Amino acid sequence: MSHLFYQTSQRRPLLDQARGVYMWDVDGKRYLDGSSGAMVCNIGHSNPNVLEAMRRQMEKSTFGYRLHFETEASEQLAARTAALCPEGMNKVFFVSGGSEAVESAIKLARQHALAVGHGNRWKVISRAPSYHGCTLGALAVTGYAPLTDPFAPMMQAMPKIPAPRAYLDGLDPADPATGAHYAAMLEAEIMAQGPDSVLAFIVEPIGGASTGALVPPAGYMQAVQDICRRYGVLLILDEVMTGAGRTGRFLALEHWDLSPDIVVLSKGFAAGYVPLGAIAARDELVAAVMEGGGFVHGFTYAGNPLACAAGAAVIDEIARLGLMRNAEIMGTELRKHLEGLAARHPVIGDVRGQGLLLAFELMADRDTKAPLPARLNAHQRLVDIAYEMGLIVYSRRTRNGVEGDHIMVCPPLIVSDQHLVEISDTLDAALTRLVRDIAPALSEMA
Repeated sequence: MSHLFYQTSQRRPLLDQARGVYMWDVDGKRYLDGSSGAMVCNIGHSNPNVLEAMRRQMEKSTFGYRLHFETEASEQLAARTAALCPEGMNKVFFVSGGSEAVESAIKLARQHALAVGHGNRWKVISRAPSYHGCTLGALAVTGYAPLTDPFAPMMQAMPKIPAPRAYLDGLDPADPATGAHYAAMLEAEIMAQGPDSVLAFIVEPIGGASTGALVPPAGYMQAVQDICRRYGVLLILDEVMTGAGRTGRFLALEHWDLSPDIVVLSKGFAAGYVPLGAIAARDELVAAVMEGGGFVHGFTYAGNPLACAAGAAVIDEIARLGLMRNAEIMGTELRKHLEGLAARHPVIGDVRGQGLLLAFELMADRDTKAPLPARLNAHQRLVDIAYEMGLIVYSRRTRNGVEGDHIMVCPPLIVSDQHLVEISDTLDAALTRLVRDIAPALSEMA
């Protein structure tokens, strides 16, 4: 019996240790961490340099409340973070995770509006499907029905626009007209809501778990930034999953040379060594809030020195090991492996992503894009089969959480060709078994 409870009552083996890309349970079984946990462990497990940096900080202090002391660790990490953000984003606010970071970004945006006399601006537009966190504020900008519907009466509903799923809509993602088509939906929603009431647009540069590594169509990200500027809407980029080198750049915004107002970081930012997240914001935005009375928001563990020391060490390791470049190279190779799986398994209808943020979507018919019957729960079945075979992957429902199945394949950025072969071979065997198991249901559909 366990006294813990989380999302479900499903039990998993007891973890014994983790090293590099592998994890072992107490019975000695080895698992390849093919999803970096929940796209968190970017530099792999038990990196000795990060552990040593944490030991050094623990010998000095493990806590210093931000209203009582400044700490060297938090000041250094803030400076390092600002240097990795676009020019003019020199102000950093630390938290303990992605949901807290999104909540902080939304609150900062609102307090800025109040500080500059735009108190009528409060609506935050986001996309559907999308996921931005599990606190009520973050859920309000999340578009994922199973997670949001139970709490709808408790939240202020926020406007949504469709995510740019060109592959489902039969549009060419390489055509700039496609990007313009989806970006126009943002402008139309701003006009429908009333431009003077819209505070911000929050978006993942590359989709995370809700859309399965969805890379935006050509021109889309530049277009939405231009629209935000035109109407005085703040652009918040949620880089919780895409940041810290995952897509081949430290921030995914670098792929399009974007210049947002606020960037949200977590997950790979401390790579699972400690709970840590952050927002980075434009200087003038924070200055207005400070001059208006200060940021009315905070968390007890904000700027924790132990967490910040770990975060700085993670950034050091990303640079020292050349992990952004490796994410680029290994991401290209892993995509080839996944496309090879698609060639052998017609149940794979789409392969997508960038760097080592990759996914494949399961479909009943890749030509019509018809999803597998939701009752088959194919995404979780494949995760469980792969887990039994010693491979950890991550899954979600693609179509607003109600139907559709995708598998995230996002190993730590330290992966080698040998690891990719192991991932591909195990997925091949797991897919073969899944298709065999669901074949009777598919035959009934035909």
